[in-house]
Amino acid sequence: MSDVHQRIDDLVKNHRVVLFMKGTAQFPMCGFSGRAVQILKACGVTDLKTVNVLEDEEIRQGVKEYANWPTIPQLYVNGEFVGGSDIMMEMYESGELQQLLGTAQA
Repeated sequence: MSDVHQRIDDLVKNHRVVLFMKGTAQFPMCGFSGRAVQILKACGVTDLKTVNVLEDEEIRQGVKEYANWPTIPQLYVNGEFVGGSDIMMEMYESGELQQLLGTAQA
């Protein structure tokens, strides 16, 4: 495993919910990243770890290889790759994302 993949692996395994995105949760730098943050907020996620890929070119490229997924944002929950903002939206609308995150309303 390359150094960058090891760094990504450590992030993904040491945080319950990780979003690799452009910008920060407070100041997203692309619409898809902004939508991903809003979906997670709507799900009631309070322990979100965000990684701004614009600050680290190695992470920006490495995360695409790590998940074999070409776009950013990328969501990981409990160490597993979930998907990008379109998949997140579909899962949110079906209630599947809330179940995965453990935030489903009873």
